[in-house]
Amino acid sequence: MTTLFFATDIHGSDICWKKFLNAGKFYGADVLILGGDMTGKAIVPVVFLGAEKYKVTLLQQDFEINSADELAEMTRRIRSRGYYPYLTNPDELVELEKNPERIHAIFIAEVLRVVAEWLEIAETRLAGSGMRVYVAPGNDDQFEIDELVRASKHLTLAEGQIVALDGQHEMISSGWSNRTPWNTYREEDEPDLARRYAAMIANLKDPRNAIFNIHVPPHKSNLDEAPDLDENLRPRYAGNALKPVGSTALRAAIEKYQPLLGLHGHIHEGRGHSRIGKTLCINPGSLYEQGVLQGALVQLGRNKIESFVLTQG
Repeated sequence: MTTLFFATDIHGSDICWKKFLNAGKFYGADVLILGGDMTGKAIVPVVFLGAEKYKVTLLQQDFEINSADELAEMTRRIRSRGYYPYLTNPDELVELEKNPERIHAIFIAEVLRVVAEWLEIAETRLAGSGMRVYVAPGNDDQFEIDELVRASKHLTLAEGQIVALDGQHEMISSGWSNRTPWNTYREEDEPDLARRYAAMIANLKDPRNAIFNIHVPPHKSNLDEAPDLDENLRPRYAGNALKPVGSTALRAAIEKYQPLLGLHGHIHEGRGHSRIGKTLCINPGSLYEQGVLQGALVQLGRNKIESFVLTQG
């Protein structure tokens, strides 16, 4: 019997990354799987005003910082929410506001710096553990992080790969999604997703005992309900109007091949499980901004799932 722990959409949260690395030992899992969207979404300027005084705007709230200890605490707070603090001054801030390309370059540099730090933490915490860890970057993740993950001693870049979890269960993985309103890094049209899935499925020995680790949920699975947005990307009816946004190509592949298990994310509020035919599909959801790691613990038996539970901590 193989026990796996799955989490997704941690979006740069230091706290959630550390909890993920500890989850194998904590839950008694054999395998850790991190779904897509590993990296954060924005930098937060920490503006130096002189004499250990700084100004920060976080989540539309202004903060004044008056000591090194307060600065360290604010930095920790920013990182725990998945953002990247950037030390600057009023003059540079004015220049940055005129130069979006430079802001983007700073953002990418911060993303890569933090991912490198995370991998160093993983090397320390996983050394000698024998824990297998698989990562498939998601649609919000920059392509530059792939090489960092690929070079890790204890993490495996799973995108597009066939992974043997044990003697009976194989796993395919992809962090690519169908089209979103935000034009993210890894998204494509449904026919392209269909070809992507088919290329991996064709190399499975036994699709019915396989795990589909696919970042986007299948269409109309009850795991893909997201707020309906207007032309300005604002939720309609105060966010009370929902619509399915999952992949039709993935749903078709699951209906055709009936894998044992689907592991999904992408829709943070889509926490739950559902069945498409004989396939159990799970989205553990995400509360990364609160520093809460949501996950799924699954025990794989011979030709069946022995048990599963959604976790939170």
